[in-house]
Amino acid sequence: MASANTSWSEENFSCSICLDVFSSPVSTPCGHNFCRTCIAKFWDEQVRYKCPVCNELFQSRPYPRVNTLLSELVAQFKTSVRVEEQPCAEPGEVPCDVCIGTKLKAMKSCLVCLMSYCQTHLEPHQRVAVLKKHRLVEPMDRLEDRMCKKHERLLELFCKSEQVCVCQFCTETDHKYHPVVPLKEEYEVKTAQLGKIEAEVQQMIQERQKNIQEIKDTVKRSKADADRQIADGVQVLTALMHCIEKCQDDLIQQVKERLKDTEKQAEDLIKELEQEIEDLTNRSSEVKQLSHTKDHLHFLQAFRSLKNPPPTRDWTTVEVCPPSYVGTLRRSLDQLEETLNMEMKKLCNDAELKRVQQYEVDVTLDPDTAGPSLILSKDGKQVHDGGVRKKLTDNPKRFKQCVCVLTRQSFSSGRFYFEVKVKDKTQWHVGVARESINRKGAIRATPETGYWTIKFSKDGLAFNDKLYVYVPMRAELQKVGVFVDYDEGLVSFYDVEARVHIYSATCCTFSEPLYPFLSPCLHEEGTNSAPLILSPVNQTD
Repeated sequence: MASANTSWSEENFSCSICLDVFSSPVSTPCGHNFCRTCIAKFWDEQVRYKCPVCNELFQSRPYPRVNTLLSELVAQFKTSVRVEEQPCAEPGEVPCDVCIGTKLKAMKSCLVCLMSYCQTHLEPHQRVAVLKKHRLVEPMDRLEDRMCKKHERLLELFCKSEQVCVCQFCTETDHKYHPVVPLKEEYEVKTAQLGKIEAEVQQMIQERQKNIQEIKDTVKRSKADADRQIADGVQVLTALMHCIEKCQDDLIQQVKERLKDTEKQAEDLIKELEQEIEDLTNRSSEVKQLSHTKDHLHFLQAFRSLKNPPPTRDWTTVEVCPPSYVGTLRRSLDQLEETLNMEMKKLCNDAELKRVQQYEVDVTLDPDTAGPSLILSKDGKQVHDGGVRKKLTDNPKRFKQCVCVLTRQSFSSGRFYFEVKVKDKTQWHVGVARESINRKGAIRATPETGYWTIKFSKDGLAFNDKLYVYVPMRAELQKVGVFVDYDEGLVSFYDVEARVHIYSATCCTFSEPLYPFLSPCLHEEGTNSAPLILSPVNQTD
């Protein structure tokens, strides 16, 4: 069989009438080739029969002969053109099972042959009578997995009872009484469920991404806290080292001064001794000189002046005692310990206060919670007792009997800090309270009832617990700082002006929002009329 030259172009196989590739090519007596239908139509429209190419006239209408060789060449050319035009199978597409080498994209799959075919290899199924009876479907990958292992039939139904894919024969045997639906119907049901699952998965992903961000934020905050802690620690330790260096300098100076006193004493005694030696040496010279005098009169007269020796000290009772340093180091260390304790407490308190002040929050008082006799400033930053109970609308949030008020803002996690000015007050009550506290009757403000507060009165300063925990005060309090670490269960109070820690309630259990709590207490005929003031933090204090 002749083979088509793959280098030939479409023009070599084109009809000169329709200018398309030959379809059922035939030849005229003059040797030119045309499509059978093209030359027949051409001669139908002519009076005289001639060749469309060379114009040769024929006496009668010729009967064109089939050009067998050209037909085979055209068929091979069309096949080669189709192969070239067909796309190759890309990843994710079904490839042709017959192609060797480069796999072309499958156009159809045969459920009888269990194979997928490109356009070229599909041609027998479109031409051969027996193959035309095969069931062709859209291309499917892994056809063997789509067939029932028991009945060798396509899995095209879904059993709802056992949640498996089945073939038609399965519904007549093992799944005879089970509800079955077409795969497409179950696919739509499952697709809807899949959408819900996807939404749930996306929500879970978002939640975990949020958790990741929270963890990163925590690490970032922890790093910032660590940097601040290191800076504060270095500041404290540097100050303590300065104290130690000063103690060392004082010790050295003290020892040197005592040594200097000893050296001065010794120097004075030596000078005195040297003077006596000089006087005695002079007397010795006089004695020697007199001993050589032979003049009796002169000897006796001079001897009288030598009879009384020059005044001298009794050196048997004089001594230079080396300075004793016993106890010097101990006393220096005792002084150092006292200084370090004071300095350390001062520095640590200052560093701690600066650290908690980083968590300052801006809060304002909520008039809907204020007791009937309280008067609030317009900006919600000050409160004092007016002495007269006002008639107010009943509000479930309001303290009915007590002179107390909460802030508008609440906190359910993390850390927060606020300061309250208590200057010129003889009584006050400050801290935090949980949301569900009793607000309608007399209250006992303890952690058990939902309050974590300190109270100042004539009895002193105390943390409100089942039993008051009294804490000492160095001086009159002017401003109180309140710090809460919700997650750690910590509430701490500070004397802001003195920069001293007052008290901390630890191991607290918080399970609901916390509100800053203020009570200016009764005005006591004007002696306690000064307001409590929510003050902005001034870290330069």
